[in-house]
Amino acid sequence: MKFISNRKKNFKRLAWSLVVVFILMNIVAYFHAYKFTHFADPAIKKTADAKKLSTAAKIKTLLLGVNNPRPENIRQPERVFQTIKLQSNKEIECWLINADSSIGTVIIFHGYSGEKSSMLDKAEEFIRLGYNTLLVDFMGSGGSEGRQTTIGYKEAEEVKTCFDYLVSKGEKRIFLFGTSMGAAAVLKSINDYSLTPSGIIIECPFGSLYETTAVRFRSMNAPAFPMAGLLVFWGGVQNGFWGFSYKPTEYAKMVTIPTLLMYGGKDEKVSRKETDNIYNNLNGPKKLVTFSKAGHENYLIDHKEDWVKEVKSFLLTY
Repeated sequence: MKFISNRKKNFKRLAWSLVVVFILMNIVAYFHAYKFTHFADPAIKKTADAKKLSTAAKIKTLLLGVNNPRPENIRQPERVFQTIKLQSNKEIECWLINADSSIGTVIIFHGYSGEKSSMLDKAEEFIRLGYNTLLVDFMGSGGSEGRQTTIGYKEAEEVKTCFDYLVSKGEKRIFLFGTSMGAAAVLKSINDYSLTPSGIIIECPFGSLYETTAVRFRSMNAPAFPMAGLLVFWGGVQNGFWGFSYKPTEYAKMVTIPTLLMYGGKDEKVSRKETDNIYNNLNGPKKLVTFSKAGHENYLIDHKEDWVKEVKSFLLTY
């Protein structure tokens, strides 16, 4: 009887220990998720890349989350431009840069923790090809409202707002360009709102919110399970959506327009499997271009000639 009694006590202790651990994990995930989806004051120093952190710093980051200052536009276009404010789910700020004798307009969407000034080099290439460009600050970034980001989920509505704005101005030839989070938002917007641009050019979109969250832990050699799932859960709760349903891979099935998908062969944040799944699910004319030596980066820096060649060919074709 004493043996049975001890077993019951040990079982209760184990059960309570597991409950306490589970509660603590959820508390950590809650604050981590908040920092992931809400930018800090621009004056706060950004947490260094995981590969450069000491073991103690990595542990602190895993427990308290990453300090990510609100992205601010660091420069303005050198060409004549117009600042446009559009009311979407948040007020968003855009720059319209017109090309001489334009043949259409490309709307440009930045990635996570980015802003429209970081896309000026891409805009310049589109302008040289004869296209007006509309550069967009997603909510929480640059000149747009707030500090919140939903990694492309709610930003999909802002993609629609920008597209509708150009349609209302009589533009007939509209292309959507997005990188990383911006690419995911483009795919979701087409899925949700049945947008019909002339085509889309997307760089390194992630396959799902869970996958891109799990990468954060793997980059620090930490197991993704179960914290990545908890982070996605609490991030969705805090921002008003079900995070596990956010899957650009699935949204790709609704894309029937011409698509140029670009990917870096050494991308540390998006896997080849995710890219192939998105590409295979696209249901319109499509092309996949891989820059074998590129990571999750701006392809114009080291692969400008090839990038311009592929984009020019795509735009001329469609």
